[in-house]
Amino acid sequence: MAYIGESTTRIDAHGKVTGETRYPGDFNLPGQLYMKILFAKRPHAIIKSIDTTKAEAFQGVVAVFTAKDVPVNEYGLIMPDQPVLCGPGSSKPHADRVRFIGDQVAVVVAETDQIAAQALTLIDVVYEDLPVIGSIEEALADDAVRLHPDKESNIFCSYRIRKGDVDAVFEACDVIIESEYRTPQQEHAYLQPEAGVSYIDEEGRVTVVVAGQWTHEDQEQIAHALDLPLDKVRVIYPAIGGAFGGREDMSIQIVLGLAAMRLHERGIDRPIKTIWSREESIVGHHKRHEYKFVTKWGATKDGIIQAAEVDVFADGGAYAYTSTKVMGNATLMCTGPYDIPNVRVNAHALYTNNIPGGAFRGFGGPQGAFEAEMQVNRLADALGIDRVAFRLRNLIEDGSTLSVGTKPPKGVTIKPVLKKLAESAGWQDGGEGWQAPPQTPQGQGVVKRGLGVAVAYKNVGFSFGAPESCTAIIELHGQVEIEKAVLCHAGADVGQGAHTVFKQFAAEALGLPIEKIELVVSDTAFTGDSGSASASRMTFMAGNSIRGAAKEALKKWRQEERPAIAKHVYRPPATTPFDPKTGKSEPNFSYGYVAEAVDLEVDTETGEIRVLKVFCADDVGKAVNPQQVQGQIEGAVVQAAGYVLLENFIQKDGLVMTNMLSNYLIPTVLDVPDAVESIILEYTDPIGPYGARGMAEMPYMPLAPAIMDAVYRATGVWFHEFPLTPERVLRGLGKIK
Repeated sequence: MAYIGESTTRIDAHGKVTGETRYPGDFNLPGQLYMKILFAKRPHAIIKSIDTTKAEAFQGVVAVFTAKDVPVNEYGLIMPDQPVLCGPGSSKPHADRVRFIGDQVAVVVAETDQIAAQALTLIDVVYEDLPVIGSIEEALADDAVRLHPDKESNIFCSYRIRKGDVDAVFEACDVIIESEYRTPQQEHAYLQPEAGVSYIDEEGRVTVVVAGQWTHEDQEQIAHALDLPLDKVRVIYPAIGGAFGGREDMSIQIVLGLAAMRLHERGIDRPIKTIWSREESIVGHHKRHEYKFVTKWGATKDGIIQAAEVDVFADGGAYAYTSTKVMGNATLMCTGPYDIPNVRVNAHALYTNNIPGGAFRGFGGPQGAFEAEMQVNRLADALGIDRVAFRLRNLIEDGSTLSVGTKPPKGVTIKPVLKKLAESAGWQDGGEGWQAPPQTPQGQGVVKRGLGVAVAYKNVGFSFGAPESCTAIIELHGQVEIEKAVLCHAGADVGQGAHTVFKQFAAEALGLPIEKIELVVSDTAFTGDSGSASASRMTFMAGNSIRGAAKEALKKWRQEERPAIAKHVYRPPATTPFDPKTGKSEPNFSYGYVAEAVDLEVDTETGEIRVLKVFCADDVGKAVNPQQVQGQIEGAVVQAAGYVLLENFIQKDGLVMTNMLSNYLIPTVLDVPDAVESIILEYTDPIGPYGARGMAEMPYMPLAPAIMDAVYRATGVWFHEFPLTPERVLRGLGKIK
């Protein structure tokens, strides 16, 4: 039986529906203790002293840990610029500073959660407040205080692209659009806040059971901070209550490991459990980056884009996290999937005292796509050319040259994807070229209707020279016939159905019924490094690793090895970083391509926007599990609609004004678009497993500019920032000041 292309029932469906599945917060072990964390609750200060005497003496408190207890008091996925615990007593320079309200200062371990929480109030911390950098503009000011004194400025990463002669070409352009755009922060709002347990396992390993996106990266970060060999740290992922990039960076992993290790040294071998409140989660983990774009694009009257200039500024918050990689994507994608002969991009990521920016579905792509697609729609409008027709004159194809001076990987499909989208949304390709469907007559009513369009592309896998690989181990058991196959794979299932797809890949590659496939997943004690569940890479990378392991295991089986055990490490084609002067690079080994159209209504009296229908055409290469692909499209559309229309994350002077789900509003069932038409296209990726491309982030990418275009078509007003709350809409329409 063929399993690739079938909507196999998710293997975790029954357990999650019945409540049998255990998430990290559901683990309760005999004799466990409880941990609470003291957050800084101030955006910028030097900790002059910490007195834990009263807390340690409080009845029921087992231990209190501060910076002096952390062996190597630093961590960070890209650069180790953040203390595990802030305060005096560690060897890391300037670790006595807090730089955002979610910095962790002390850890209390106690007999109950209530005792631990009460003990936090008994810790006496003396702060010396420092000036607060609360915005991109403040970080760039000549007299700005440096958040990291060991850095030359608050700019911690810069990229540039130089292609062609931008200045000379602008002089010859018939239409030039100059604009400034801003995109906001966004909270991940996953179902389960940060939670986990830690203990010393039977082999003496510091073991952390937690929800994350990359077990082996968590293991490395914990081992580094605790100054332990890798094999003395074990990380296990049970069920994960959503991630969306929000679990890439550390939250509780290191301090859970620290508590287990230090208590073990004192002869106390008891598990430690912690669960963050929603408020702690909101201030304690990173957000989607706020971006500012200052941009200028030019085109000729026949509709050919000639030049694009973009200045990019990212609010990285207090620490680097993955800002450098996120900005790499934004730098590439701020000129869109277009063949533009002349490009100049200057991009900078900056430290501020805001909550750090980090990974979030799209990873810099939605911000870059917003700016690019806004410019393209405005150019088309200025030239009087249909938006689909204008794009088809400028989109890349095989053999085109990207802004970074190299050709994209073979299999560029953005033009056929756009054509399929246009046909579904009502465009017609007549003798005079593509034409949009007639706009619904607006009449004299206050409700106006508009149809907008946008496209995007997004990398599959790590970019710009980051090491990339994925490991699978397969064991074949039996005598004459294979009775069962055990697949060991670290890839995290963060709700996208990855583990179901793993079984489909294994069953297909081994020629076995799916019922004979057993999974051992997301445990560093038994699985090889899979890389992260991010960058739309897991299906692509895991599929190739599983196929490779299956081929090697079957070869051993035929040679009568019993059991037949094979390990395969898949490595895709190499990528290269930006050249520091020109930006030239081979940025990615594969892309996914997407186009979206949005039909909506704007109530010009109340400022409310109602999304009637979203059309999403997505080239997935091969839909391994079509039902899950459709779920990813619909989920991405709803999440992106929240980003554009509803979610208003507010920080002021480094303080969070929206620290609860009662004042940070995310979509409910009443906010879901009335209809989402998922147009699943399958143009084979030349190096994808069975032709599959990654696709989980792609439907998110172009929704914001498509909505903005539709709002413009309805009202005649361009909005340059969002979320489009009723207040912002009414202000833009001139109804309020």
